[in-house]
Amino acid sequence: MNQEAPIIVGLDIGTTKIAAIAGRKNEYGKLEILGFGKAPSFGVGMALSFGFHHGLVLNIDQTIMAIRQALENCYASNPNLEINEVYVGIAGHHIKSLQTRGDIVRSDTDAEISQKDIDQLVNDQYKTVIPASDQIIDVIPQQYIVDSLQNITYPIGMSGVKVGANFHIITGDKNAIRNINRSVEKSGLRIKDLVLQPLASAAAVMCDMDFEAGVAIVDIGGGTTDLAVFYEGVLKHTAVIPYGGENITNDIKNGLGVLKTQAEQMKVQFGYALADEAKNNAYITIPGLRGQSPKEISVKNLAHIIQARMSEILDFVVYHLKQIGMDNKMLNGGIILTGGGSQLKHLIQLTEYTTGVSARIGYPNEHLASGHTDELTKPMYATCVGLILKGYNDYENDRRALEENYVKINTSYFAKEKAARQTEESEEWMEEEEIAETPDARQHRKAKERNASLKGFLDRMKTKIIDMFTEEEDAKL
Repeated sequence: MNQEAPIIVGLDIGTTKIAAIAGRKNEYGKLEILGFGKAPSFGVGMALSFGFHHGLVLNIDQTIMAIRQALENCYASNPNLEINEVYVGIAGHHIKSLQTRGDIVRSDTDAEISQKDIDQLVNDQYKTVIPASDQIIDVIPQQYIVDSLQNITYPIGMSGVKVGANFHIITGDKNAIRNINRSVEKSGLRIKDLVLQPLASAAAVMCDMDFEAGVAIVDIGGGTTDLAVFYEGVLKHTAVIPYGGENITNDIKNGLGVLKTQAEQMKVQFGYALADEAKNNAYITIPGLRGQSPKEISVKNLAHIIQARMSEILDFVVYHLKQIGMDNKMLNGGIILTGGGSQLKHLIQLTEYTTGVSARIGYPNEHLASGHTDELTKPMYATCVGLILKGYNDYENDRRALEENYVKINTSYFAKEKAARQTEESEEWMEEEEIAETPDARQHRKAKERNASLKGFLDRMKTKIIDMFTEEEDAKL
């Protein structure tokens, strides 16, 4: 293990789950997982929301509870951790993007273009006029222009008077961002950076060849489906589709007349994204409520419901690809499906049929070192792993200095909180014991205290008298 590398923590706040993963890069550049914890974003039986819905925090207190539970589970996996700063993923239908162009004119034309010039160019884009209710989350340079030279990917070291670039700006609703910040901070943490979830997922499941070939990342989450399109190493487009796995579950619930928990179980265990692959004579037996007869549900009908919603989501993907002119001839790397919803059976076939582009499942094991649990290789944890990689990218490029190394910890925030809580409970118990004491018992106890006090006084007087006579005898001698 590389002790010089810092421990970076990714916190994925999703509609169905909240995950916290702590990792450190080893000497081979692979990510070693040092702590992992998760908690459901829903209440008992997937019936009550824990306050996070379609990428929006609806109840801060419940979201805080879920975050703390995920962190406590992370601490349980590694008691030597202390998590202070986290990289947080952000998504939701409030996320928007726009394309801008920026330029600067350099005063010292003899000097080479430096990182300072690029930073000035990027920082100027944060002054872009956007709606008052929105806030700029990230500014991503796409291609640079130096004087008359176009499509430059790395201008540092070049000479030129005018330096410009095309930018992809990601914005979000101020109140939504504020609620996420407040939830995390009230959980005892500091946000190092907010990262768009599809960009984090892309970092976890893509390699350098994917970036160059041209791929579309489709991250199917619980409340939303996030899209990110890359071509020739440049981020071309991002979008948030306001449908996800939760919508499929609700469709099953309403279409088949079952409970939400039953709908979720059927989707996971018996769900097919392609109805033609489901057997005609296969049925699922659902127990009846309060003495009602069991209900038999056709697997074929279940598959038709799932396919209808998944086809709608993929139609949105096709729409966005056409908007930016990225047809099947340009996406040589195809479509990479990730997120919890990507685990549906035969989703790859449906995706290829709907989009006309080759597809595969993206697993976040591309950058993981050996020794991690098998669960972390599931697509649903791609965002969280990608957040750690984003943190390392900032750290290695000196864009964000990490305040602490997080190597040695004695007690965690929650351990301290728990100890304080136990102390308070102990004090309350002692007070209750005193209150519960009967009058006779209290009188008896006070009498014993008075007798003990009187006995102590008499013993002290006896000792003094003995000492006095002893001193007189010594004086005579």
